[in-house]
Amino acid sequence: MDMQQEYLAKPRMLAIPEIDQALANCRRVLEHSRKYGLPVAFIRMLDDTAFFNRATPFARWIEGFEPSRSEMIFERASPSCYSSEPFASLMSQCRGGIVLAGFAGESACLSTLIDAFHRNHKVTYLSDASASHALEDVPADEIHRAVSKISGLYCDVYQTSDWIASTQPRKLGKGNNAGG
Repeated sequence: MDMQQEYLAKPRMLAIPEIDQALANCRRVLEHSRKYGLPVAFIRMLDDTAFFNRATPFARWIEGFEPSRSEMIFERASPSCYSSEPFASLMSQCRGGIVLAGFAGESACLSTLIDAFHRNHKVTYLSDASASHALEDVPADEIHRAVSKISGLYCDVYQTSDWIASTQPRKLGKGNNAGG
């Protein structure tokens, strides 16, 4: 979600200073998903403001996070991914649920997973593959820790390594019980 230059562009207002580890985990999630053929969707905020305006370079994808031809792209104008009609339609038909990673935790991620909860859609949130902004006098890491805890009320919350391990293809063993 929102793998856009805006979040890296210091000193812009929406840049996330402590983004490096979350970005590295997003990279691991993307590589794993592509390796094993898991469907990948990119969702980005585009609007007429100075932050996510299509005409600015800050609306472009972060290097290394450009969608491939076989991957989905959804655009929205408000924080929740459900503000994109095609995304909402896909989710209504998606039985397995989605895995949510990206930026920003306190706005787009939290609003999307709450909307999913109210529609009985399954979401897994990778809290260490996301980061949040500071809010007033509360530092970003405290906000993100709170977002991760609150998210647990609405969805499953995983660490990237645990999610990757849980989605590895299983190898068949040898012997009488192989395969089942």
